[in-house]
Amino acid sequence: MGRAFEKRKTTMFARWDRMAKLFARIGKDITIAVKSGGPDPHSNPALRRVLQNARASNMPKDKIDAAIKKASGQGAADYDIVVYEGYGPHGIAVLVETATDNVTRTVANIRMHFKSHGGNLGTSGSVAFQFQRMGVFRLAPAGLDLEALELDLIDHGLQELGEGESDKGEPQVIVRCAFNDFGSLAAAIEARKLTVISTESEYVPQTLTELPEDQAKEVLEMVDALEQDDDVQAVFHTLK
Repeated sequence: MGRAFEKRKTTMFARWDRMAKLFARIGKDITIAVKSGGPDPHSNPALRRVLQNARASNMPKDKIDAAIKKASGQGAADYDIVVYEGYGPHGIAVLVETATDNVTRTVANIRMHFKSHGGNLGTSGSVAFQFQRMGVFRLAPAGLDLEALELDLIDHGLQELGEGESDKGEPQVIVRCAFNDFGSLAAAIEARKLTVISTESEYVPQTLTELPEDQAKEVLEMVDALEQDDDVQAVFHTLK
């Protein structure tokens, strides 16, 4: 009984920790969006998209409002978006997107994560050519005719449309476009009043590498360590 309780408690604390990190990352996104376009989501499309993601992640409204207020005030932190490149164990290419107010600290931490897991931090351009930066929209599938939707959105930059699942196994429609067409496709989706679950820019790998389970585990351990870093917003890799 005691052992089972301790296991449940550990799982619960781990879930809370992941949620706290997720909310902190969304808070940074809110700060960046507010600083670039103001605190009104009606006139700030970037903030509007971040708020969609916040609601999809079940971020409480009071935390969202507090983040907007904090970002609007004097003394709010300035974050630089910096992408680091390198190779993880077994030659897997990795891109790490960070939002940082101290680049010296961040690069030291990222280098440490790569090195301690058998990887190497590379220079700018060393692996980026293996990825394509894309806008990725995840939509609620209810009532959607995918063939009609594809024809409707193709003139607005649509490159890929398919079906997928969330981390919780919930069905989604995944829509992708080149990053340069991000604004055009976002406007088209919004004009059609489609139910958007999340909107992101992602680095999509052009080819994937399959590894044996033990080697894949080593790569994923490095990815997890990077994702736990407070300065890291997202990690992309070529592991299948």
